[in-house]
Amino acid sequence: MQTDGAEVDCPKKNDLLDSSDSTFHVLVCVTGSVAALKLPLLVCQLLQIPGVEVRAVTTEHASHFFDIAEIPVRVYTDKDEWEMWKKRSDPVLHIELRRWAHLMLIAPLDANTLGKIASGICDNLLTCVVRAWDLRRPLLFCPAMNTAMWSHPITTRQISTLTEFGYVEIPCIAKKLVCGDEGKGAMAEVSTIVETVKQYIPSTSPNT
Repeated sequence: MQTDGAEVDCPKKNDLLDSSDSTFHVLVCVTGSVAALKLPLLVCQLLQIPGVEVRAVTTEHASHFFDIAEIPVRVYTDKDEWEMWKKRSDPVLHIELRRWAHLMLIAPLDANTLGKIASGICDNLLTCVVRAWDLRRPLLFCPAMNTAMWSHPITTRQISTLTEFGYVEIPCIAKKLVCGDEGKGAMAEVSTIVETVKQYIPSTSPNT
């Protein structure tokens, strides 16, 4: 897929259990904002960072905006959560992903999932990973929603709740949105998101 006019060569997708211990693991989570269209570009640019391995989690609504088959890394869905667990000794996917990831990036974070996380709701794979997240590890989030939704007073309260948890906001920007409205609410540029992620990558392997 070509997104924002950028073409990037990406490596083949691998299974979660085949991960290398010498890499920094980034879990990209995508929710149901139209900014989910940028997932292919975001993943490919993250894969260009030396020593970084990427996996992705999508909500059902987010998957409307991209073709999972065109994402060059493993993308997990709610269906995977339930299909993986058959009996008591089987792994629980949201816990396995939480253990695997050194950094979680939610981009975009739509208004609905923002409200869920702020309230502690965990009713899908993505929000279960968030609820189980190790707060000693960075969690970055990129709000994205319509300008009117962004301006609602509850948005500020919910963003503040997430930052009080220790999560890091990558602020949204003002531009003309896909719906035609102009104003704040668009997800930060992919380049800004990638540069922010780079700030959290250690100079040495996280597992050495």
